[in-house]
Amino acid sequence: MNAIEVSHLTKHFGRLVALNDITFSVKEGETFGFLGPNGAGKTTTIRILTGITVPTGGDAQLFGRDIVKDTIAARRTMGIVHETSNIYTDLTAWQNLMFTAQLYDVQKALREKRGRELLELFGLWERKDDKTNGYSKGMKRRLTIAMGLINDPRLIFLDEPTSGLDVQSNLIIRDVIRDLNAKGVTVFLTTHNIEEANLTCDRVAIINRGMIAAIDSPEKLKGTIQSVQSVEVALDPVPAHAEEGLRGIATVSEVRKLGDKFRLITEDPPTVIDGVMAYAKAQKARVISVNTYGPSLEDVFIRLTGLDVRTKGVRTVD
Repeated sequence: MNAIEVSHLTKHFGRLVALNDITFSVKEGETFGFLGPNGAGKTTTIRILTGITVPTGGDAQLFGRDIVKDTIAARRTMGIVHETSNIYTDLTAWQNLMFTAQLYDVQKALREKRGRELLELFGLWERKDDKTNGYSKGMKRRLTIAMGLINDPRLIFLDEPTSGLDVQSNLIIRDVIRDLNAKGVTVFLTTHNIEEANLTCDRVAIINRGMIAAIDSPEKLKGTIQSVQSVEVALDPVPAHAEEGLRGIATVSEVRKLGDKFRLITEDPPTVIDGVMAYAKAQKARVISVNTYGPSLEDVFIRLTGLDVRTKGVRTVD
């Protein structure tokens, strides 16, 4: 049995089609990434799968239970972590956890044991009796995820779990996702962070304008566009108008400045490397480093959605 079965799901808001006949499944025990630009339909999908929104058409099942017809039973299998924090800032971390556990009808002895384990896991045990209005954004996010796990769910929905967080919180949350996956918990992860999906997900679905553009493992998705390769180079000193000069090298189709380096997109890395060396010599610059790369998940995302996430906008309804 799959953890999630979605069949011909649609959702209309007036004349706007937020979801357009999407079908996919999530295997039990896998970490499944749901990736797409703003307005693609990610949040609408999660709201339907968690029983908050009723679809216009189609159906969705969680462990064989219809989310519309058998909502309560389906919800008992899940934990939900929304993008926005749902903690009560006038309560302590411990009080927030215990309150959430009561909502899930977790017995007292079990909820206290589970609460301590989760607070220790997220590095919050020493601050358990502090009111959460004094917590940092990262601490609040960690507590929110702990609250989503208090009922020991078989399936957890994580909506942008690491958005805008500090490095420490980000690493803790990624480790927790891996641990959950190792224990057989199904993780449904929505994110704008392409690298996060690449590092944590067994499979990724890319959704765009309410339709599924592709579903596969990150590596297999990358393999679909082998023509998108790149050479990354760092020069010292950086010549004036370097982007323009590097773009003039044979077979370079695009130049991206990434910090102190330049990423040259090409179908022929060896030719580009020769061209970079010649360019550096002509500019009296030293090549500090040069590396070649295959296509990234970001390249797949851009190719399938037609959207450069660095520069372009999309619809605002999600």
